Amino acid sequence: MEKSIRCGVDIAKLVFQIHGVNAKSGETVIVKKLARGEMMRFFANKPPMLIGIEACGGAHYWARELTKLGHTVKLMTPQYVAPYRRGGKNDANDAEAICEALARPNMRFVAVKSESQQAVLVIHRMREQWVRERTSLMNQIRSYLHEFGIVINQGRAALAKTLPLVAESETLPLLFRQSIADLADRLTDLETRITALNKRIEAWSKQDTTAKALLELCGVGSVTASAAVATAGDVSVFKNGRQFAAWLGLVPKQNSSGGKAQLGAITKRGDRYLRTLLVQGARTVMLAASRAQKSTQTIPMFEWIYKLQERRPNNVVAVAIAAKQARMLWAIMAKQQRQDALGLAT
Repeated sequence: MEKSIRCGVDIAKLVFQIHGVNAKSGETVIVKKLARGEMMRFFANKPPMLIGIEACGGAHYWARELTKLGHTVKLMTPQYVAPYRRGGKNDANDAEAICEALARPNMRFVAVKSESQQAVLVIHRMREQWVRERTSLMNQIRSYLHEFGIVINQGRAALAKTLPLVAESETLPLLFRQSIADLADRLTDLETRITALNKRIEAWSKQDTTAKALLELCGVGSVTASAAVATAGDVSVFKNGRQFAAWLGLVPKQNSSGGKAQLGAITKRGDRYLRTLLVQGARTVMLAASRAQKSTQTIPMFEWIYKLQERRPNNVVAVAIAAKQARMLWAIMAKQQRQDALGLAT
């Protein structure tokens, strides 16, 4: 049933601005500012409406809560809403712009994430932060050792071999050795925490039917599979796999005019974390392809990679593989979600 009121909601932590119009006439019928505690009570007493919200902090929570009240909620990327804002930027104008953007037939919407998906993303954000911290700490230790004439190769293995030798070396100042020992303890703690998160992610990936299906792809592990499921949400918002790859920023930029196509580097839009995981996974696919090249086994995917490597650099090939992987991820997730909706999942 078509909703009689179209409503834009500009959300924040404490204050919310509402702008609603008649869906047929476009006449403004609601202009209201609400405190956080008044939101649910206000919409609980309203007939089902079409509600638009910018996809920002807290948006998925409000989308789930308002959907429970019978409303239809659509999330939109803020950059797509900005062109519809009239006048200066304030809460009222933002809410009106959201309401206007919601009516556009070509507007692209963001899938509403479930609590489970957001919980998985929290684990990934923690892991990403701790991995960055581990890398920074390793570089810090390596630079300190360099000041005392100790130069080691990059990588965790080389550092792990060197640190015990530094602790036992009596030629180095005691104060320096104590400081390095403290940093080594911190590094060990980070390693333990990251390993625990990896195990948690792996366990979740084996339980979730969609993530488990993604693990069948070459170059896709539990980290990539769980990140794809949690980040993409409902993949039905994408018409095809290429739209999903474009959403991840894995398609070339266009600067075309006059019927002449001009393609450049990839757009790098969307979620950088998932895009990075796909490119890293693509490099493992390239490694597997190079090993399979020595055998007589013929794999269509690898044959495509060999032909691409003949005319393109390895970095370009890796991105091309990542884009193809993204399209395959979409196909598997779309099929699995349809099966889940019909109760056909195994």
